[in-house]
Amino acid sequence: MTRTKLKIQTLPEYSELKILINHPMENGRNRDLDGRLIPAHFIETLTVERNGIPVLILQMGGSVAKQPFLSLRLAPLAAGERVRVSWQDNQGQTDQVEQLMAAP
Repeated sequence: MTRTKLKIQTLPEYSELKILINHPMENGRNRDLDGRLIPAHFIETLTVERNGIPVLILQMGGSVAKQPFLSLRLAPLAAGERVRVSWQDNQGQTDQVEQLMAAP
C-alpha cells in the first residue's frame, strides 16, 4: 500500500501537482502519555521527477506537520510524460508514486 498520493491537473498555462504523504513527521522532542520522548521520524528528502529528470529536490525536517501536503506547478505536461514523486525518511523508509499522463 502506497503512503503517497499524487493528483495532477493540467491546464493550458501549467500542470498542478498535489502530493499527500501519510507520515507521522515526529521531530524527536514530543513526549508520549507516559512522558517518554517519541523518537524522531521525519522525511528527509522528497524528489519530484519529470521524465526521469529531477525538477524538485526538497530537504525536509521534523518541523514539517504530519501528513504533509504539497502543491506545485510545472510547465504543462503532455500525454506520455511521466511524473514520479519519491521520498526517504531518517529511518530509511521510502515510498514513491508514479503517474503517466494520458491523452486528453
